[in-house]
Amino acid sequence: MEKGVTEILENDCGVRVLGAREKREYGIDHERAGDLIAVAPQDAWFTYYYWLDDRLAPDFARCVDIHRKSGYDPVELFIDPRLKAPKLKIVSKLLKKKLGFRMLMDVVSLDASLVRGSHGIRPADAKHHPVFITNRADLLASEEIAGTDVYHLIRRTVLGGKRESG
Repeated sequence: MEKGVTEILENDCGVRVLGAREKREYGIDHERAGDLIAVAPQDAWFTYYYWLDDRLAPDFARCVDIHRKSGYDPVELFIDPRLKAPKLKIVSKLLKKKLGFRMLMDVVSLDASLVRGSHGIRPADAKHHPVFITNRADLLASEEIAGTDVYHLIRRTVLGGKRESG
């Protein structure tokens, strides 16, 4: 018997899949949220890599290139650790560019394991939770606020307690 996508993701990959009921529970059941939402474990992320052999990776994969990549690529934060003299390589590429030559700043690693997680899921340990700082105690009804309330708290701060219209 073949496994379904949800079963493969949950049982084989450790990914949580949210359906209609779970999306309602988490307050993310927006009409554009999609039928299913895959939630990676806290210390993981979903890579966009669609190639199986790094030799076949597109040129932009090894560069900081937000316009051709499908979504945020946290691996862009890492210079390829396999480069022998990365600073020298970067300087030589910048020099080529300054001299008018075309060049590809291909110094980014393709090793997705360098990333130890990404934004999007609240850490289990409260000491790593985000912090909302304000000098307006009247804005905070409790010690803990929902992430979905931040927009409204900022709006109330900006409007100085005036009621929002619309």
